[in-house]
Amino acid sequence: MKKPNILICMCDQLRAAETGCYGNEVIRTPNVDALASEGVRFVHGITNSPVCMAARSVLVSGQHNRTCTGGIANAVSDGQLPEYPITGRPHIKDESLAECLRDAGYRTAAIGKWHIHSWPKDVGFEYSLIPRVHHCHAGQNYSENGGPEFVPEGFSVDFEAGRAAEFLQRQAKGEEPFFLLYNISPPHCPVADAPEKYLKMYDPQSIPLRPNVDVAMELRDQNGWGNNDLWFKIYRWDYKYYMFHLPYTDKLPERYGLRELIAEYYGATTWMDEAFGRVLKALEDAGVKDDTIVIFVSDHGDSLGSHGLAQKMNPMEESINIPCIIRWPGKIEKGVDSTTVAGLVDVMPTMLGLAGVPVPAAVQGKDLSGLLTGKTPAEGENCAFVEIAMNSISVRTPTHMCQVEFEGTPRKLKEFATRFHNLAKDPYEMANLAGTGTEREVEEELIEKIRAFDRRTPFLRDTPAGEGGLNRR
Repeated sequence: MKKPNILICMCDQLRAAETGCYGNEVIRTPNVDALASEGVRFVHGITNSPVCMAARSVLVSGQHNRTCTGGIANAVSDGQLPEYPITGRPHIKDESLAECLRDAGYRTAAIGKWHIHSWPKDVGFEYSLIPRVHHCHAGQNYSENGGPEFVPEGFSVDFEAGRAAEFLQRQAKGEEPFFLLYNISPPHCPVADAPEKYLKMYDPQSIPLRPNVDVAMELRDQNGWGNNDLWFKIYRWDYKYYMFHLPYTDKLPERYGLRELIAEYYGATTWMDEAFGRVLKALEDAGVKDDTIVIFVSDHGDSLGSHGLAQKMNPMEESINIPCIIRWPGKIEKGVDSTTVAGLVDVMPTMLGLAGVPVPAAVQGKDLSGLLTGKTPAEGENCAFVEIAMNSISVRTPTHMCQVEFEGTPRKLKEFATRFHNLAKDPYEMANLAGTGTEREVEEELIEKIRAFDRRTPFLRDTPAGEGGLNRR
């Protein structure tokens, strides 16, 4: 019997709250919403490391960030991100998801944003079409299978969707099952580098603001770095502003504020959704919808002003709570799972479990395939551990979040929590209960969970514990 095809769609910097199926009544994400109506939507989808390279490496490896990358955020060289991966497999030392599937007879491919330090071919992808690391949607440079760079006409989002659709239609005619990792860059910045219709799609005054947003606060990152002028320009133009300082990126539109930024982010999200819909239609037109497992996730979220924060790299819900939707018609019962915590680290073992492929011993995630098919309960701890490079570790359960920071050199975990929130009572994390004595037993239990995770989870082979770069963007 032929194994199921697998399509993983990972978009960039989309928090769960900014989709219709997760409760946003303003934003238009009909294709993501339709997938959710036909599959299982996990309320508690969690990234295990809220920054691009780390999160993507976690998904491909089934290991936590310290094991698959050495604990770094984004790999940097001379203070900058390298435009392409490094030959020789510096990260993801153990068998990857693509390698497991390839060895089980799958045709494997990666199309769209990559941002993993190892080349796709070195971690099991037989075909790849990837852009440079630095984000832009018009005039982007690509390499196909590591070959010479080229710049396609039009916008990258539309180009990648077309090539992904072609791959699906071509592979659907073959005898072997296929695995496609399809990565969509929006709504990651530059949000202003998009077709005009998406830039003007949403009225800024109709944008709902979360209760933990104060438009009067200056945007800062988790280290207190930045201000509104800086972050708005980074959000709108990314590296063309902060690296190249191109003159057109140095001026914001009149009366541009947080609502205007979020409106453009919404437009970029709808653009992403339309590209995803194009690929889903190609799957259906090829006649393999019922034979294909589709999973939709994001690598991390975006603070967008919640708690005065910009972008990601923090343990708050806006940064770590991501969409996680899985569809396999006739094999997975439709519904909403509001009790299970599903992390990116769980994707690899779950896909292998559904495909009937053995899970390597080095994998650290939990296999949710039995839960999805109704055969067995979920295995392992019902929580997700979130690493912020080597700054802190958090644990996210269905009802609570607890963060413990590192200190000293070599770094070790502090004896106390920095943040502790009851999400069931305080979903916007307005009240930090750490050290207050409120729910002391729960706080102590979660601190011990973090410490146990730290003790048992190894670092990348040949990489000393605690080493690695930290890149703000």
